[in-house]
Amino acid sequence: MKEDDVLKAHGGGGASSGDDASMAQGEIGGPGGSETTSEGPRGSADPRNLPEPGGSSQVGTTVPLTLRIRRFNPEVADDPWWDEFTVTVEPTDRLLDALHEVKWHHDGTLALRRSCAHGICGSDAMLINGRNALACKVLVREVAPRVTVEPIRGLRVLKDLIVDMEPFFEGYRAMMPYLINDADPGSRERLQSPEDRERFDDTTKCILCAACTTSCPIFWGDGEYIGPAAIVNAHRFIFDSRDDAAEDRLDILSDRAGVFRCRTTFNCTEACPRGIKVTRAIQEVKRAVMFHKL
Repeated sequence: MKEDDVLKAHGGGGASSGDDASMAQGEIGGPGGSETTSEGPRGSADPRNLPEPGGSSQVGTTVPLTLRIRRFNPEVADDPWWDEFTVTVEPTDRLLDALHEVKWHHDGTLALRRSCAHGICGSDAMLINGRNALACKVLVREVAPRVTVEPIRGLRVLKDLIVDMEPFFEGYRAMMPYLINDADPGSRERLQSPEDRERFDDTTKCILCAACTTSCPIFWGDGEYIGPAAIVNAHRFIFDSRDDAAEDRLDILSDRAGVFRCRTTFNCTEACPRGIKVTRAIQEVKRAVMFHKL
């Protein structure tokens, strides 16, 4: 099949325009190069979804969706409040699209973070119907006709759905999340067997969305606890055969606010949008700490 025929089969063939990466001028920076949207749109193109394989009877149809959003603006009121908006969207739209509809056409003061809108950047983690999730990975048909959206818990709310991520990243940085090896690699890269790579493969998937950490009741009550995401990223290097700083990380994690604050509630594993077995990684780090101390 020719390339043009493939494009036609998917309803494409034409170039899209618009600046999806700059829908607004952000007031407060988001993680990992994400953008915070606190003003109105600036020439953004509406996101589009390809139909499901084999076609979908829902494509082209619209449904009403009522969003109940927890709001907070320290310049307006000392306490948070709730706002409701009803928008018309397609069942295959993402919840993020519905939030865009609210911001662009109902209330431009709504503040939220988003960047790639494809579940990779981790910017749009929110509490959706009581559970942590990425707004770009939740479809309208999964929550219609009504959905409640709140900021993730355990971090200070700056405005609406935006939280202060600094305590989260402080724990992440404490784990020295980079390869440490001062030995001369010689004239080529450091080799690693497929088996050694598999040892830490699962924890390389972390996108630092904070969904796991902010679903943890220990993190909610203990601001010093380093949190699941930091431990996951420590795991990624502790078990990397090329890294030489495993003992340093294990010493940090053996502290009172380290890995043994985990009470194994599995909230973190359930919340992870990447399917990382967070609780298992934490248990493996616990065992590594114990054997390291013996």
